[in-house]
This record gives sequence, C-alpha cells and structure tokens, in this order.
Amino acid sequence: MKKILNVISSPRGGNSSSIQLAQTVIDRLMAVYPGSTVKTIDLVKRKFPPLEEAHLTSFFTPAEQHTENDKEAIRHSDEAIRDIMEADILLIGAPMYNFGIHSALKAWIDHIVRAGVTFSYSDKGAEGLVKGKKVYLILSSGGVYSEGSGKAVDFVEPYLRMILGFIGLTDVTTVRVEGMAIPGLQEKAMEKAKEGIII
Repeated sequence: MKKILNVISSPRGGNSSSIQLAQTVIDRLMAVYPGSTVKTIDLVKRKFPPLEEAHLTSFFTPAEQHTENDKEAIRHSDEAIRDIMEADILLIGAPMYNFGIHSALKAWIDHIVRAGVTFSYSDKGAEGLVKGKKVYLILSSGGVYSEGSGKAVDFVEPYLRMILGFIGLTDVTTVRVEGMAIPGLQEKAMEKAKEGIII
C-alpha cells in the first residue's frame, strides 16, 4: 500500500493529455499496490502565490520567532512540503508551454525548495533532504521533444529532473505523450504513451 501524490499543472481539465496520462499511471500503480491512496493537488485551482518578500522573510526566520504574518506567509510552503514528505510516490503532471513549465508549477516548486527543510548546505555543498520516494514526470507536448531537433529546446524534463534531484528526489521516471499537435502522430500519441509506462 502506497501514498500517491498527484500534482496537476494543466488548466485544461478533462481535456488535458497530462491529466489523462497521469490517471493511467495511477490506475497501474493501484493494480500493483492495492489499497493505495491518492491525493490530488490541482495547482491551477489551488494557486500557490509567486514568492514575495513576506514569503522569503518567513522562510529564513526561525519558527519560534514567527509572527502571525509569517505563519500565514509560510503556510503554503509548509502544506506543500508536508504533502511531499507524507507521499511514497509523486506524479507531477507538466504540459509544455512555450518550451517550459506552467507558471503554477513553477510557483509550487518555489514553495517546496527551501533551505534547511528540503535541502541543506554544508562544506561539501548542497544535499537534498527528501529521500526514498519515487517520482513519475507526466509530460505532454504538441511537438516531439524527446528526440531529434526538438530535444535541444526541451526545458521541461531537464529542469524538473535537476530541481527535484536538488532536493533529493532522484528516482525519476518520465512518461511522455507528445506530438499531440502533429497530424499523423496525434492519433496514436496517447496509445504510444500508455504502452511506454513502466511501473
């Protein structure tokens, strides 16, 4: 039995390829780990705020010195990190927008990457503090970016792998549905993506 955290960053709802593909991964995980639970966070609806001075001040102020304003400012970050720490498996849905991730996903990342909480610095450099979890990146795109000329302008998978690895999440599997805007590819793109899922 596993605790699965499903993070959505697509604003397209039921029409979203990344949401549909994530559900297929969840269904297969549930088959492998019967009795598992799923918590879904829709970042577009939940709206993590962009980092402002109040957030940064609260991050670097010791908890025992927090004012009520600090507690409110840090609440989003604390809740997001708690969700990650409680999960065994993370699914992160990331459709490509303008060669990068949706702003809602970037805002969430800014709240979970916190010095002293999800990573630390020492004389040996940075160390990720989030350990022992499996991550599935559920990527979708209109073009093809896993190979060929498109690979050079894929700023989704490399960035996500780097920033997740920075906080200790290094067991990462990528599942892609791509070519969704290309005639001749779009018709079988989802079927191909589902065939490539490895649990």
